Amino acid sequence: MFTGIVTDMGRVRAMEERGDLRVRIGTGYDADGIDLGASIACDGCCLTVVDRGRDAEGDWFDVDVSAESLSKTALGAWEVDRPVNLERALKVGDELGGHIVSGHVDGTAEILSITPEGDSMRFVFEAPAALARFIAPKGSVALNGTSLTVNGVEGTQFGVNMIPHTQAVTTWGIAAPGDRVNLEIDTLARYVARLAEAG
Repeated sequence: MFTGIVTDMGRVRAMEERGDLRVRIGTGYDADGIDLGASIACDGCCLTVVDRGRDAEGDWFDVDVSAESLSKTALGAWEVDRPVNLERALKVGDELGGHIVSGHVDGTAEILSITPEGDSMRFVFEAPAALARFIAPKGSVALNGTSLTVNGVEGTQFGVNMIPHTQAVTTWGIAAPGDRVNLEIDTLARYVARLAEAG
């Protein structure tokens, strides 16, 4: 379980096909404090640490990405040197600064536009029709592992504003129109919609 508050911007250091895709991610996290089997959200996808260590380039951890994950997420666009939003799993007693995020990506959304709005940047996304009904103004979404507040919805399109701090400490500072991003809808919205359908 995660909160959607990115705590490190890692970088893809190596990728190797081994049946599944083995990815090495450089990190600011202390590798000695990462347990094998730990869950780390990588661009919003909950992935399991299968190795970790430290070398001349710094600390790193390895994850295996299945073909299923590659087909359902934006991880198929990863390449060496790409920055990655990282978040360690939530511990009991941690501050819940964002919203409850499972790390189970529902699908991808496409960035349609990025425009200045005050000191912030307004991002407009196109969501898959099957997921768009779960996205509501003032509701929460997780995009590439970042907890964000929706500030407008029109059909399958929705907008969020990224403040300068978010752009500086996450990969949103280098995002561009046409990029596909991992989308996880709010768990509460999913259950509310299901209850409405049932009754």
